[in-house]
Amino acid sequence: MTNTKELPDLHRRALESFSASVRQVQPDQWGSPTPCDDWDVHALVNHVVNENRWTMPLMEGRTIAEVGDRFDGDLLGDDPQAAWIASAEEASAAVHGDGALDRTVHLSFGDMPGSEYVWQLFADILVHGWDLARGIGADDRIDPDLIEACAAWFAGVEEAYRSAGAIGPRPEVADDADAQTRLLAAFGRASRG
Repeated sequence: MTNTKELPDLHRRALESFSASVRQVQPDQWGSPTPCDDWDVHALVNHVVNENRWTMPLMEGRTIAEVGDRFDGDLLGDDPQAAWIASAEEASAAVHGDGALDRTVHLSFGDMPGSEYVWQLFADILVHGWDLARGIGADDRIDPDLIEACAAWFAGVEEAYRSAGAIGPRPEVADDADAQTRLLAAFGRASRG
């Protein structure tokens, strides 16, 4: 498994990949469907911006109750791409902060080390980056190093995610499926079709 010290860099690289797709969204694509059944492109990007906005206060030790509902609703406003960039910069700064990975983070389902929270953020950004690329018809290939790191971490938590309803059923994949197809299947996604 990837060394935890490399985790902030993995998170940054996932943000950069997502950013590349956000920059490609055309004005008429914000309402386009994505592999996430309930989310169009706008809702998907808003979801990840929401996660980015939560990162700083949670990494600073605030609780869900203390943050409250300040990040509810549409966070993209009139300039979704600028909203994305600002949120990504803030989240990256929080993850790269001194001692960030060693802090206790107060999540809705309990307290955990900052490092585990960043693994969750990294995986969510990475997989939703694929969702976004698919939604806008962009290149949906994921960096093999990021796939390998995510797959190694997710193998230990996949069933917990599935039993909690956070991911869908795992579609069947061919025995010779590539690493990206296998990772996406672990997150309940069929990578082709």
